[in-house]
Amino acid sequence: MTLKSWATPLAIGAFIISGVTGLLLFFDIEIGLVEPVHKWLSWLLLGGILLHTASNWKVFTGYFSKKAAIGIIGAAALVTTLSLLPMFGEGEEKHGKESAGKAAVQALESSSLETVALVLKATPAELAARLEKEGIAAANPSMTIAEIAQKNGKEEKMVLGALVGNSKKGGEGRMEGDDDDH
Repeated sequence: MTLKSWATPLAIGAFIISGVTGLLLFFDIEIGLVEPVHKWLSWLLLGGILLHTASNWKVFTGYFSKKAAIGIIGAAALVTTLSLLPMFGEGEEKHGKESAGKAAVQALESSSLETVALVLKATPAELAARLEKEGIAAANPSMTIAEIAQKNGKEEKMVLGALVGNSKKGGEGRMEGDDDDH
């Protein structure tokens, strides 16, 4: 069995896996093992393409003498390069910039219950009652949200969620600025 006889079927099979799972992820259909299969088996696609290219090297290098092929390959290289720049799209917070929503959540987490009450146009007693309904004790209104969360064994975002009415059953509240849906 030659490299050429299995490199192309490997590339095609891996492309089918990557293409279908990629489309499902694009449309936020994350059933079963779609996300891990897409991430991990993309390596299979890369390997298949590299082996396919190696087994068809003479044909591959022939494309560099055709203007249309050079244009397509050049455009793909340019898009790839531009997608890596932090000024385009997500990933900016990893390069020293934070989203406004995330910064606001962090500011509230380090604020006292009294301060959060001012922001939410409520009294500290009203907020303490909201927390109590969620099984969270706030002994002192001068405690920060982070301190309240720590004393109750909860996450700060869950405590804030309980305060603004976004808490879900089981204490899995989500606040604007959460970045775990990718």
